[in-house]
Amino acid sequence: MKILVVDDEKNILKLYQVELEDEGYNVVTANSGREGLEVFERENPDIVTLDILMPDLDGIQVLRLMKEKRPNVPIIMLTAYDYRDDFSVWVSDAYVVKSSDLTNLKATIKQLIKKTTA
Repeated sequence: MKILVVDDEKNILKLYQVELEDEGYNVVTANSGREGLEVFERENPDIVTLDILMPDLDGIQVLRLMKEKRPNVPIIMLTAYDYRDDFSVWVSDAYVVKSSDLTNLKATIKQLIKKTTA
């Protein structure tokens, strides 16, 4: 199972990569929205985690472009901010608040895998 992690914070990318690889996932990363789109095209990930606030293309723009290309790929929006009232976030498959404890993210990934393979 290949997961693409897109985030402009390098320490977040490294943490998520290490933690998810420890779970047995193949992890590829991108540190901007534009790079995320390139890696998405090249690597064909099974799941994407996508930061909302990024300087070049924000996560909402990237989400829409990814869903246009491959609508069945689950995308988890990640942010340090609470966007629950922002309806545009809900076009994603899930929403997780960033944390150094990845328990919630890992559980969400497992749920999406189960849902897409059922």
